[in-house]
Amino acid sequence: MWGGRFASGPAEIMEEINASIGFDKRLAPQDIRGSLAHVAMLGAAGILPHGDVAAIQDGLKTVAEEIETGRFEFRRELEDIHMAVESRLTEIVGPAAGRLHTARSRNDQVATDMKLWVRDTLDGLDAQAAELQRALAEKALAHATTVMPGFTHLQSAQPVTFGHHCLAYVEMLARDRGRFRDARARLNECPLGAAALAGTSFPIDRHATAQALGFDRPTANSLDSVADRDFALESLSAASICAVHLSRFAEELVIWTSAQFNFVKLSDGYTTGSSIMPQKRNPDAAELVRAKSGRVIGALTGLLIVMKGLPLAYSKDMQEDKEGTFDALQALSLCLAAMTGMVRDLEPNPDILARAAGSGYATATDLADWLVRELGLPFREAHHVTGRLVGAASAKGVGLEELPLSEMQAAEPRITQAVYAVLGVENSVSSRTSHGGTAPDNVRAQATRWLDALGASGA
Repeated sequence: MWGGRFASGPAEIMEEINASIGFDKRLAPQDIRGSLAHVAMLGAAGILPHGDVAAIQDGLKTVAEEIETGRFEFRRELEDIHMAVESRLTEIVGPAAGRLHTARSRNDQVATDMKLWVRDTLDGLDAQAAELQRALAEKALAHATTVMPGFTHLQSAQPVTFGHHCLAYVEMLARDRGRFRDARARLNECPLGAAALAGTSFPIDRHATAQALGFDRPTANSLDSVADRDFALESLSAASICAVHLSRFAEELVIWTSAQFNFVKLSDGYTTGSSIMPQKRNPDAAELVRAKSGRVIGALTGLLIVMKGLPLAYSKDMQEDKEGTFDALQALSLCLAAMTGMVRDLEPNPDILARAAGSGYATATDLADWLVRELGLPFREAHHVTGRLVGAASAKGVGLEELPLSEMQAAEPRITQAVYAVLGVENSVSSRTSHGGTAPDNVRAQATRWLDALGASGA
């Protein structure tokens, strides 16, 4: 490739640091799609004779078939996927293969390949996130009345339902899917035809290649076209936020499956045992989901650092966009699949959840609200009265619902027997009927709405 300018080949260490074929070979389908669109445009524009166009198209299809069937030899000395495909194409069709690179550069070629790969991957992640949403919404509908403790600071706060908790992650995933789709929409401009950095003097039709590859339009500035990796950064950012959401849920599963909590049980399919302790059931799938968020976030950070000091246009530094992006987005795909499986298989322990929901004076806010609603106390005064009653119950080692009425009235004489109706956890969750609240009717309605919206296709 460098024969016209260089008298000798690269040093061994140069080949070691420069070659990308070991990881960019996964761009082969996208590279061939881009080449097919490019050569078709060259023919339609009269830049290449139709005989060469047909030969190149047939040769590219042969190369694609060899790659798909595992018969293609990826040779390291050819440096990258672009030269690997072109070299094999030359072996198949002869000198006409050299015309394929007319009016393009590896700079716009790799930018196009990467956009196609990221776009395909975002579509897959969106579909996987929809599957996880569906699994969570189904679990929410099944457990709309299953009471559990809600936490702040990992301390028991107020009772909620298990279904309500599941729906919180449905909402998070909805935002994740919105970010995936936003990133996809912004990246959907085609760099092909920007050439090395300045465009080309050939009368190419960039709109035709953009349309052939499913892009909305060609990119507007040739310098930006080859220097841009915003699409990878934005996709990694969306992936990082999604990975954080999955990690938070995974952490809850790790806590909930411990013997001390025993809130839920994971199936054998998503747990492992111990080589020395026969009683152990370890939530390894959840732990690995939690850990892999670091890989995704790390890839985003790494690429930000690569890009931060690069002048326009292309620099070889940008070759470092691939491995991290490939690894991160595929790690997220694996995490989404694992979490979907865990959600479908997990079973809550309703009795344990209900007991935990009533612990820690979780209905204290209900008592304060009752004092405001029924007795007309300002909330701050009701808060102080409730605090005194919690202290009295704690001193006696009983729950608020077990505190005698006489002791209640010692703190606030106007309290009546009716107060006990709000102190049960079931009553508490049923009363939370405000929009977005945990009342079972709310949960059923929201779960049903989500299942209807997701439909069979996860749209």
